[in-house]
Amino acid sequence: MTAQQPLLLQALDALVEPTSRGDPHSPLRWTCKSVRRLAEELTEQGYRIGRQKVAELLHDLGYSLQANRKTKEGTTHPDRNAQFEYINAQVQAFQDRGQPVVSVDTKKKELIGEFKNGGREWCPHREPRPVLVHDFADPVLGKAIPYGVYDLTANSGWVSIGIDHDTAAFAVETVRRWWRYMGAPLYPQATTLLITADSGGSNGSRRRLWKVALQRLADELGMGISVCHFPPGTSKWNKIEHRMFSHISLNWRGQPLTSLDVIVNLIAHTTTQQGLYIAAALDTNPYPTGIVVSEQELAAVNLKRADFHGDWNYTITPRTD
Repeated sequence: MTAQQPLLLQALDALVEPTSRGDPHSPLRWTCKSVRRLAEELTEQGYRIGRQKVAELLHDLGYSLQANRKTKEGTTHPDRNAQFEYINAQVQAFQDRGQPVVSVDTKKKELIGEFKNGGREWCPHREPRPVLVHDFADPVLGKAIPYGVYDLTANSGWVSIGIDHDTAAFAVETVRRWWRYMGAPLYPQATTLLITADSGGSNGSRRRLWKVALQRLADELGMGISVCHFPPGTSKWNKIEHRMFSHISLNWRGQPLTSLDVIVNLIAHTTTQQGLYIAAALDTNPYPTGIVVSEQELAAVNLKRADFHGDWNYTITPRTD
């Protein structure tokens, strides 16, 4: 076939060549490149070919069916590595002084109900657990919002499961509960706390409410709270992701999260051979969105910025008045 139509391979290659290298005016630029669609386009160009032959020729040209792969992280901040080094130095300094260091973040929201959960679990032969076909949120059960605090030194953590909104107030309340039930007993002589967090989300570096809520917590505990944010686009290096959240996901793989109690128990029973311990509890408080923090409220925060990237690194100390 290619001997009778010598330009066929070139025409096919032009249709499927990646758009960054190929013709931006290709007729298939904005459509699915299925073998049927490719055969139709080649036929319109005057070639005689069927979809099966298209598939064979694609293989000969070195093409194969592939999914997207997440490898691009976007623009790298010029101070990215320096910030990692700064965070590591701060963590080491706090730990050397016997002061608590925690990593915080929100795990992805989870649908509550008889929904499919990724992974597999052991079941009687040919008796898989039936779940709903569609993943539409149940209007009554809603979604669960797990926010976690991971203690880097003790290899333990706390997870609050919220049912309202993932706000800065919810994040700081989770830190408060961790300190009350886990932190204070472990660090009775603590005078300061270090929090490592992402730059975005409810604990983002630009969140005014995050800083105002931390000030209230610092006043309540009578101790300074230092914060180090990871550079944008580097959340996967946050310790809580691969030291706690990943193990939670493994523990409940293949199990539908049918209720809040199920979620709490699955999280609280997550352990590792390295001794990971997690406590979990529901947080049924309302956390309204849209709260505006005024310039005056922000100015009242007793915040001292670090010399290096004060937007990412700062300490909030208790107010004396």
